[in-house]
Amino acid sequence: MRTPRGDLGVRRSVHLLTVTAATLIAAGALLRAMWLIGIGAWVLISAFLIEMIYRP
Repeated sequence: MRTPRGDLGVRRSVHLLTVTAATLIAAGALLRAMWLIGIGAWVLISAFLIEMIYRP
């Protein structure tokens, strides 16, 4: 099944946001920096929201 070209951009954005969130959360846990964990959590939430809105 072929996906539209616009869907590929959204998929890449979601993957990029998820990897960024995982990196920020891991760095925050290693450095014991709660603000990094918080930013990572918000980035992860935004990735899930984009996934839910653009791919119902």
